Amino acid sequence: MRAWQVVRYGEPTDVLQIAEVPDPTPGPGQVLVRVRTVAVNFPDVLLARGEYQVRPPLPFSPGIELCGEVVGVGDGVTRAALGDRVVGSRIGVLSELAVLDGREVFPAPSALENAEAAALTIGYQTAWFGLHRRAVLQPGETLLVHAAAGGVGTAAVQLGAAAGARVIGVVGSAAKAEVARKAGADVVVDRSTQDVVAVVKAETGGTGVDVVFDPVGGTAFEQSTKCIAFEGRIVVVGFAGGTIQAVNAGHALVKNYGVLGLHWALYAQRRPELVDAAHVELTRLVDAGQVRPVVGEVVAFEDAARAVQRLADGATTGRLVVRVS
Repeated sequence: MRAWQVVRYGEPTDVLQIAEVPDPTPGPGQVLVRVRTVAVNFPDVLLARGEYQVRPPLPFSPGIELCGEVVGVGDGVTRAALGDRVVGSRIGVLSELAVLDGREVFPAPSALENAEAAALTIGYQTAWFGLHRRAVLQPGETLLVHAAAGGVGTAAVQLGAAAGARVIGVVGSAAKAEVARKAGADVVVDRSTQDVVAVVKAETGGTGVDVVFDPVGGTAFEQSTKCIAFEGRIVVVGFAGGTIQAVNAGHALVKNYGVLGLHWALYAQRRPELVDAAHVELTRLVDAGQVRPVVGEVVAFEDAARAVQRLADGATTGRLVVRVS
């Protein structure tokens, strides 16, 4: 089979190469999936650079999120069968065939096409756990979403709106504003031309936002601390902006807000039943028409390295998806 591999560490277009590798076979408790589509994620960038928290031995395949068809089943697998259309998440799926543990795959919602379904797991699970498990977002509260036109950002906007929150989305350019609006943001702030803190305070009558969903970090986090409400909650999801900020505990004490970390993969490892329940709820919301992954572009398998590089350069809106077969 063909598989993209990281052959050394560096920028994606410099270190990703297509290789011919042996077809994998599923072991006990595993499934073999013929990959149809792979959603590009920021961890793919970090994997290429050698900066992700997990560093597989070189060479290795990136790609962590797919939609495909089960074509092989190992002993003991009960949640997937031959022919099932599934979504799932595991490092190494940017290839024509991929092996995943049985617990790492879920039924693909029938309402989504392959490109959309590939983008359902990580972004929406991350947003779901951030908003509902960590921040306990309530109807009527105000939610601030940074990078609201990105993959996980649009997921957070949609889920916030579905939960009955008023959503303020922050984007990096005027071109991305309409994406956030279509996702369900009530107010969109263009940080390239507007003062995020001033707009948020004006839109909330000076009280600030109840919940912040922050996959950017750095300056975005600092802005959030200046417009967070009494008993507000800032959920730290990642550091796509490139800066890992320090948390000022004294400031959190004086303003009476909380800073919550979210590492979704830990739920998959420690509380997989919660991940299963979240997938059921996400499927219900898809079927109800309340959420739908925003796919900005679908590219050919041969263009995967350039697609990962574009995400690294911040030149995408919505999800960028690689069509494998």
